[in-house]
Amino acid sequence: MNATARAGTANAANPVLRVAPATPAAAAAHFAASLAFHADVSDVASALAAGGDPGFVVLDSRSTASWDQGHVPGAVHLPTALVPEQAGRLLDRSVPVVTYCWGPGCNGATRAALALAELGFQVKEMLGGFEYWVREGFAYETWEGSRRRAADALTAPVDSEDCGC
Repeated sequence: MNATARAGTANAANPVLRVAPATPAAAAAHFAASLAFHADVSDVASALAAGGDPGFVVLDSRSTASWDQGHVPGAVHLPTALVPEQAGRLLDRSVPVVTYCWGPGCNGATRAALALAELGFQVKEMLGGFEYWVREGFAYETWEGSRRRAADALTAPVDSEDCGC
């Protein structure tokens, strides 16, 4: 049995390589598209912290009770179900929108992003949502004022501002 045949036999049992990786060109197209649709929590925080106009608006698509519990400072509150009715008067179509909801287990931000795109807005979804905003140690607002928790060592470096990615 030659090396190619042995590799094919080994890959059939290997769950990672059971389906062959995409070609480099297909992978580049996929990952470029992913970056066109998604924004990282730390990138959003960095852009907002730089001061001035970040070039986008952050939209919290959760309920009022969730908003009151905590939200990204400066975010616009617009629950997903109200996007079709209210986005046109609350948002400027010439300014990209970054949506977020609770976290990775919630698709509210995805549904809000879809509704916004259907209304003609440029939109990205913030990966990790509010959960990862808080877990990475960024300040957030509640109905009682500003709060901040220590960074979770499983999601962000605890002694550095830069995760290196």
